[in-house]
Amino acid sequence: MSKKEKPEELEIKVETFDYNLNPYQTVTTELDEHNEPHVVLTNIEEPRRKQVPEYTSQLRGRIVEVPKEIYEASGIMIFGSRIKSLLFTTDVAIIRNSNAQSVMAVYPFTPQGAITQSIISAASIPVFVGVGGGTTTGQRSVQLAFQAEIMGAYGVVVNSPMKNEVIKEINKTIDIPLIATISSFHDDFMGKLEAGADILNISGGAETVDLVKHIRDTVGPDVPIIATGGPSGEAVKATIEAGANAITYTPPTSAEIFAEVMKKYRHDLDESTEDASH
Repeated sequence: MSKKEKPEELEIKVETFDYNLNPYQTVTTELDEHNEPHVVLTNIEEPRRKQVPEYTSQLRGRIVEVPKEIYEASGIMIFGSRIKSLLFTTDVAIIRNSNAQSVMAVYPFTPQGAITQSIISAASIPVFVGVGGGTTTGQRSVQLAFQAEIMGAYGVVVNSPMKNEVIKEINKTIDIPLIATISSFHDDFMGKLEAGADILNISGGAETVDLVKHIRDTVGPDVPIIATGGPSGEAVKATIEAGANAITYTPPTSAEIFAEVMKKYRHDLDESTEDASH
């Protein structure tokens, strides 16, 4: 009987990792020469400011980052979580690949439980969901708010047209924060607070900073204020200095990110083809 042959030894390659560096690729937006936002992909190897244990991977190294200026906000404590950044999107792919601390899932259609459940199930961070205010209102919004709480939402958001009477009914029905959106100086923000709104969400377009300052001066320091931060770090800082406690950030879409990724792939392929031809 012949002896079994000794199996060949496998060569195992172990990649070393520099634990003093934090390598990843950020997805951010910057303003171009026409003052329009565009997607920027940046490879980062950032020295650590503190010795913080961290797990990263090659497959999940691309992160949609909120502007760093958001961390200068005080934040809002909700159920023990201090929230400074809210990602304004319903795209679960973006939600799963972002460093934002929470999600504001509001969209321009009547709210639907299936959409709410999908986002809450996919997200690993708190989700605040829209329950109407314009087309959708009344008892339907009250029921949607209660349903959102049962599904696990951290809070509900009503749009600026929502009547104070409905806000009062929602407030009596749920045990999670009720966030009321304010879109102009003509909005009855005091009436919404008196009706039971717990947090104000300021979305005033170009007038957001002035609107935040006006409301903060009126309501004092204790009312929590969320506000849109604008397309640049300077705009975010101005909004925080005006009195916002937390900032909503609108990320680039998956299509915009994919377009930039494909542009990079084509560029790398062109370079490798040129190198091979020499």
